[in-house]
Amino acid sequence: MNKLFLFLVIGAVLFMSGCSTRGYSGYRHYKYSEPTYYSDDKSVYRSTYDKKKYSHPTMRPYVVHGKRYYPTVVSVGDRFRGNASWYGPNFHGKFTSNGERYNMWDMTAAHKTLPMNTIVKVINRRNGKSTVVRINDRGPFVSTRIIDLSKAAASKINMIGTGTAPVTLEVLGFTGKGKSKIPSTRQLKKSPKSVALSGFALQIASFSNISGAIKTQEKYNNTDGYTTVIKDMQGANGRMFKVWLKGFKSELEARDYKANGIFKGAFIVRED
Repeated sequence: MNKLFLFLVIGAVLFMSGCSTRGYSGYRHYKYSEPTYYSDDKSVYRSTYDKKKYSHPTMRPYVVHGKRYYPTVVSVGDRFRGNASWYGPNFHGKFTSNGERYNMWDMTAAHKTLPMNTIVKVINRRNGKSTVVRINDRGPFVSTRIIDLSKAAASKINMIGTGTAPVTLEVLGFTGKGKSKIPSTRQLKKSPKSVALSGFALQIASFSNISGAIKTQEKYNNTDGYTTVIKDMQGANGRMFKVWLKGFKSELEARDYKANGIFKGAFIVRED
């Protein structure tokens, strides 16, 4: 019993040592072979990836301190108001949520739900100073704050001394994966006008016979404007034909629709 207790204590210490005190950080790869899905019967989000179709898990919904956050639709020109904070030396060199190493001298920031690589203008409402940052991390996990700036960005709007400041955020555009520099105004004009984390669907039925899947697909196609597709999948129980209802702009939209109870036993899936 004593050895078991010691083993559990050591394991807990090692686990905690790998977590960021900001609540969510770290770069994780998931290697499974089955389709990705989220089920309300599960307590965690089960992510599946392969090297050819890699998508970082922080672009998906995640839980911090018991609260689920939904990265979702955002458009150029969207504005948000709240309090900003900043983080510096204690996190310098550590991995951010999108796998980069945090550099407190780069013009970056953490946000709870904005898609990674969203370019945001931050205006300090106390003094009118502004700066432009790229979202590459998740946080701050304090309800009264909406963005966590790098030390360099915080210096630009003169909030190092105060620690926090009331700010207005304005979405300027988006940049692709692996692009670490802030795009020019000309480049931003060519970027997408909005970004939606799409690909969410509801699995509404599953059959071992294709005829049943076809009947279900035809019956429910265009239900409330959504479309149905049949997925031919090989699983532990053999070949299955699964019917998915598609067209949701985010997991939150899919969850809300599922909650209507139109399809009993349906669960959310993600098509990468």
